[in-house]
Amino acid sequence: MFAARRVAESPPPPRIAPVPASRETKFAVLRRARRVWVVGAIHGEAHKLADLHDSLWPRFAPGDRLAYLGNYLGRGRTVAATVDELVRFRCAVIGRPLMFASDVAYLRGTQEEMWEKLLQLQFAVNPREVLDWMLSQGVAATIQAYGGDPERGRIAARDGPVAMGRWTASLRQAMGERPGHRALMSSLRRAAYTDDKGLLLVHAGLDPARTLAEQSDALWWGHPAWAAISAPYEGFRRVVRGYDRTARARSRSEGGIEGVIAAPHTLTVDGGCGFGGALVALCLTPDGEIVDQIEI
Repeated sequence: MFAARRVAESPPPPRIAPVPASRETKFAVLRRARRVWVVGAIHGEAHKLADLHDSLWPRFAPGDRLAYLGNYLGRGRTVAATVDELVRFRCAVIGRPLMFASDVAYLRGTQEEMWEKLLQLQFAVNPREVLDWMLSQGVAATIQAYGGDPERGRIAARDGPVAMGRWTASLRQAMGERPGHRALMSSLRRAAYTDDKGLLLVHAGLDPARTLAEQSDALWWGHPAWAAISAPYEGFRRVVRGYDRTARARSRSEGGIEGVIAAPHTLTVDGGCGFGGALVALCLTPDGEIVDQIEI
């Protein structure tokens, strides 16, 4: 059994120009999946993630694939330890027979999008405004996890681009000193799907009026039309998201266990981890049927 180590709504801010990405680097493809395990938003709750991994390890069967649906950072007090745990478990999983690195996918979440933009904050027209907004959304926990001080960030924003560049460089360096952290952040994908077009996995939602190739911010900020999806989207039998910005936990009467909201063509997996709720993982068939679940 895998021995996990224990460890002590508002609109998005003004945009910073994104780094161009080819279609090949935007999406992860899970090939020949017998089943797919999906993990909802974690929000820096390393202890819960370690416990979930302990439960998942003996249930992970040949042909299974694994996808984390974003929001590993932010909110909780053990952000860096959460990334350590993700790196550690990935090494264990892809070390199993007939498993490959491409069989484990990490999606970009709201928190990871903010973190990437924060590391480029010296290029923002209004860095103080953007930083204040990010702090209101929970990014302070990630800053502190990498040895930074949000107040020093505010001072740097006041002092200008050079000071802000030094501050963000110190955060980038601290992240690079944690083994595997920079590599994991570089591996994040906008979405993932099974090669049989059974499952499409996203972070917070999508705009059903746009193709997958045209999706942008809706993938991590969500879209109000999510609840209106009543037919297969682009042929996928089910679209699964790991973060519900409007309601992170629902009653059992609204679709099963708390944090799991099932509709004919969509599925939400968010137990409110980081907000006092549970961390949830589901095991899905390629048709989107739930065959196993873990709630910590």
